[in-house]
Amino acid sequence: MTLFIEDGAPVIVQGMTGHQGMTHTARMLKAGTNIVGGVNARKAGLDVTFPEAKNGEDATIHVFANCSEAIEATGAKASVVFVPPRFAKDAVVEAIEAGIELIVVITEGIPVLDMMRIKNYMSQNNKKTRLIGPNCPGLITPEECKVGILPGYICKKGHIGVISRSGTLTYEAVKQLSDRHLGQSTAVGIGGDPIRGTGFIELLELFENDPETYGVVLIGEIGGTGEEEAAEWVKQHFHKPLACFISGQSAPKGKRMGHAGAIISGGKGTASSKIEALEQCGALVAPTPDRIGEMMETALKNAGIFEKCLTE
Repeated sequence: MTLFIEDGAPVIVQGMTGHQGMTHTARMLKAGTNIVGGVNARKAGLDVTFPEAKNGEDATIHVFANCSEAIEATGAKASVVFVPPRFAKDAVVEAIEAGIELIVVITEGIPVLDMMRIKNYMSQNNKKTRLIGPNCPGLITPEECKVGILPGYICKKGHIGVISRSGTLTYEAVKQLSDRHLGQSTAVGIGGDPIRGTGFIELLELFENDPETYGVVLIGEIGGTGEEEAAEWVKQHFHKPLACFISGQSAPKGKRMGHAGAIISGGKGTASSKIEALEQCGALVAPTPDRIGEMMETALKNAGIFEKCLTE
């Protein structure tokens, strides 16, 4: 089963009719995701056909005016957001108000203030929606459900959880694990922005309580203190093999490196502080990204469960 929604749960795509929305809706359908509708007020009533996208057959997806209308017609439980940055806040709030349980925001470039307003809205209104992103590749449970843009062909079903701030390194970690016959229970890209929905600790807790996850790969970046806080939580609450990598080890202080959240300031958020914290909590930290899979394999062997984790 997936960590966030049930296998086969209905999913809608906000911004489906744009180029990225069309491309990745087709890929999600081919991966087995139950896409039941698109949302675009300007194109409401349109039926979009995706050739040979669902079990080799054409899939026709209806476009609704808003999330409430889509939920009423389809019972949707999750939404993927491809809406342009300046409209993303309103799209996310609309999905929350409609009662969507899981929202995955692929959109990058959302203003930090807009994300703060979204988080404040969720807090003040006691909303239980699970928000992943923004600026993220989403999540995948191989052979069950893909909500986002993670490439399914590099994934294998298995028992290793993956959590990453970096989209590209999510793919790299998954590919290395698959090449070593270490399939994944679920892989999640949480996004690299400074204000995001779900963080490391929440996902580590989910993986700790998931009987199908035997070990976890965590990929962090310079900037912020999320990795250090996760390491403190791991000391008290996490009991599974943990392998990590921190990107940005050669980044100069005070200079933003790619992601909006990857900036070091005030002596905090450095790669060295994160690596030290993770090593102190018992994690194995890869010195370079090409050794992420190796570190996970070593951690599993140290725990005596490597053979148990192997998949074909």
